[in-house]
Amino acid sequence: MLGSLIRLLPFWVREPLLIAVGSVFGVRIMYLAVEERDWVPAGIGTVFLVGTAIRVHMVVKAVRARRNPSPAPAADEAAAHADAQPQPQPQPQPQPQPQVQAAAGQPPAPAAPEKEPNAWGQAVAAVAVFAALGAALWLGPELLPSDDGSTPQAASCSSGEDEELPSAYAKTPHPVTGDELCKALNRTDLAQLLGTPAETATVASGTSNTAPLTGGNVAQPEAEVQFDTYTVNVSATYNELSIAQYVKLMKFGGETDVRTLSVLGRPAVLSSDHTMKIEINLGGGSSGGPVEEGPLARTLTVAFDGKDRGGYYDITVWSASGALPDDSALLGIAEKVLPTIPGRSV
Repeated sequence: MLGSLIRLLPFWVREPLLIAVGSVFGVRIMYLAVEERDWVPAGIGTVFLVGTAIRVHMVVKAVRARRNPSPAPAADEAAAHADAQPQPQPQPQPQPQPQVQAAAGQPPAPAAPEKEPNAWGQAVAAVAVFAALGAALWLGPELLPSDDGSTPQAASCSSGEDEELPSAYAKTPHPVTGDELCKALNRTDLAQLLGTPAETATVASGTSNTAPLTGGNVAQPEAEVQFDTYTVNVSATYNELSIAQYVKLMKFGGETDVRTLSVLGRPAVLSSDHTMKIEINLGGGSSGGPVEEGPLARTLTVAFDGKDRGGYYDITVWSASGALPDDSALLGIAEKVLPTIPGRSV
């Protein structure tokens, strides 16, 4: 179908079109062949370039023929043949009317010459148009975003407007919700802060929970964003425990990988602990295996304010493989995320 349409085009449009397409595809295929060191694409590219060269030769030959037309030999032969024939004797003709003689004596008006199309203009226009199309086909995948749906979209936080908050949130001044924590954590540069800029968030969620072992009296909202490599969790605990007291409890428990520091002018502490691994059997029968020790997690705990009057944020990072980013990644997340959390983060 496409070949039939191309054959219907005029010569000065069809040939420049085929030259432009052949040049673009030939050069592109040869470039890929050299880059991948494959002889099959090299042969295909050579065929395109050879065919293009032949068409260029045909166009050049046609242009030269239009610029230097040869004299028509048939007209000369007809004139010589007319001279060789005997001339008939003239016969007396009746005298025409003067009006007719005057009309016959006037030379016939020459027909208006038909204006021929500008061959060079057609060729240049066709080459320019199809060269632009070829460049768009060549560079389009690199300059334009892909619309085939192969690139995964970043996960977004679900709206928690209809979520019913526990009574502990009514007793807490200016508490943040899980939805607000999720929106603060799910940043476009979070993967870059973790050291994996090419990854996209697969899961983003937030819940407005209460702290365990408090009878539902302490608000503890949290949010979590998952990537292929790391998972980041941020929680806010609205209790009266200060960072200084928290450090004493960790040392009393025998934890050694503890480092105190200051983040955004507030007391903070870095610590490590293992996550919990729980297996759930959805096939019926046994309810699942026992709770096991999961991979190591690294947590940065930052006080709500510089005076350390109680309450803190936890920023925790872990991975299924057990690998952890540098502590600088946790510090970078805290410096970017905490100032955007409403309420006590100001």
